[in-house]
Amino acid sequence: MQLSRNTSAFILGIFLFFGLSALGYLLANAAIKIKEYERTVVVKGLSEREYDADIVIWPIKFTLSGNNLENLYREIENNTLKTKSFLVKRGIPAEDISFASPQIIDKFAQQYSGDKPEFRYTGFQTLTVYSKNIKAVRSVMGSLSELGKQGIIFTADDYNSRTEYIFNRLNEIKPVMIEEATKNAREVAEKFASDSKSKLGKIKRASQGQFSIRARDTNNPHIKKVRVVSTVEYYLSD
Repeated sequence: MQLSRNTSAFILGIFLFFGLSALGYLLANAAIKIKEYERTVVVKGLSEREYDADIVIWPIKFTLSGNNLENLYREIENNTLKTKSFLVKRGIPAEDISFASPQIIDKFAQQYSGDKPEFRYTGFQTLTVYSKNIKAVRSVMGSLSELGKQGIIFTADDYNSRTEYIFNRLNEIKPVMIEEATKNAREVAEKFASDSKSKLGKIKRASQGQFSIRARDTNNPHIKKVRVVSTVEYYLSD
C-alpha cells in the first residue's frame, strides 16, 4: 500500500516537472516573439533659427599714465565726461551709460618691478553701455576712433572689455522650436519606415536636448543662432 502511494507521488512529480518545464518554455518563447515584434527606430530632429539679440553690454575702457596722482584723477574725470558726452550726442541715452571709480596702479609699490618706470601711476577707467537699442550702439562703435584722435587711449584687447550680446527670449521661442524639431524627427522616421517596408507607430520615448545660443559668426555677434535637437524613438510595424 505504501509502495503504491510512493509510486503515485513519483509519477505525479514527473508530470508536474514536465508540465512546469513545458510552461516555462512556452512563456520564454512567447517573450522572445514579443520582443522580436517590438521593433523601434531612434531618430533625431533639428530646429535651428536666427534671432537678433535683445541687449548689448559694451564696456569702454581707457588708460592714462602720469607721475602726479591728483592730475591723473583730474584727467581721468575729464576723459570720462568727454566720452559720455560723445556717446550721448550720438543717440545713446545718458541712463544707459554707467561708470565706477577708476582703478589706479602705483608701479613704485610693486616689489617685483625692476627698472624705475617712466610713469609712477597708471589709471584705468571703464564706462559701460547697457542698451536695448543694439543698432544705435553698433553705429557708435565705429566712430569711437574720433575720441582716439583726441588723445584718449582705449583698451580693446582686454578680456573684460569685450562687448556682450544677450538673447533673453528663449522661453518665448521654445514651444515652436520643440514642435519643429519633433516634426523633423517624424519626417526622418517616416522615411526610414518607408525604406524598410514598415509602418511608423506611436512614440515610445522622447527626450529634448539642451538649447544652445551662439553668435552666428564673428562678424555678426549680435545675431544669435538658436539650436535644439530632440531624440525620439518610434515603434515600427509590418
